[in-house]
Amino acid sequence: MVGIARQYAGSAYRYGGATPAGFDCSGFTSYVYAQVGVSLPRSSAAQRGAGVVVPASQAQPGDLLWWPGHVGIYTGNGQHIAARNPRAGVAEGPIYGNPLYIRVR
Repeated sequence: MVGIARQYAGSAYRYGGATPAGFDCSGFTSYVYAQVGVSLPRSSAAQRGAGVVVPASQAQPGDLLWWPGHVGIYTGNGQHIAARNPRAGVAEGPIYGNPLYIRVR
């Protein structure tokens, strides 16, 4: 999952985008998960309910990270990858705040 997500690092951000031509946050996560045969809802709010919340101490690379209005993919070691904003696009970086870790399988 993480390897697939990292293939799209540097892709552009586009509101409502769900393809490598441009992603928003939930479009990115749903596109990456689809590559391994997992269908996610399209919005970040709906993706919140797509799996089971796990403690941060049990998080595994590939789990979703969810904040109100934003979602990304945990890559391990305190990092995540997400379609961030028009300036950054898809980028990997440190986890901020207190997201929920969601296991989807």
